[in-house]
Amino acid sequence: MAQRLLLRRFLTSIISGKPSQSRWAPVASRALQTPQYSPGYLTVAPSQARSIYTTRVCSTTFNIQDGPDFQDRVVNSETPVVVDFHAQWCGPCKILGPRLEKVVMAKVDIDDHTDLALEYEVSAVPTVLAMKNGDVVDKFVGIKDEDQLEAFLKKLIG
Repeated sequence: MAQRLLLRRFLTSIISGKPSQSRWAPVASRALQTPQYSPGYLTVAPSQARSIYTTRVCSTTFNIQDGPDFQDRVVNSETPVVVDFHAQWCGPCKILGPRLEKVVMAKVDIDDHTDLALEYEVSAVPTVLAMKNGDVVDKFVGIKDEDQLEAFLKKLIG
């Protein structure tokens, strides 16, 4: 769980280009308050709330509708986009998908968009492309662990 939080923070800072204090929003909760015990009594009096900090997840995931939609939202995008070619019946795709949804990502179902799968030479799923300025800058096939995904995304952003 801690690794996911750190990765999410890391990816947010990479996408924004710089870590920023404004990306952290304090959250206070009564559940996080420290109880104060009175000697000889069983009563609990809450003290000031502690604040925890959470990140705003900077991710956008969208499903590609057709070829022109892919051209408009991926190829012509001003920001780097991860393209996840997947299938509903693919087990590894179901594992990899949530890991990738932390970044701007286009999801292309190969059963619905075989033309795009052929155009980008997708021979197996999941196939993930890193696209920048309309060009494929990196690609992998299969499932990756968190460290490998982090390295993949660094290449895309950097």
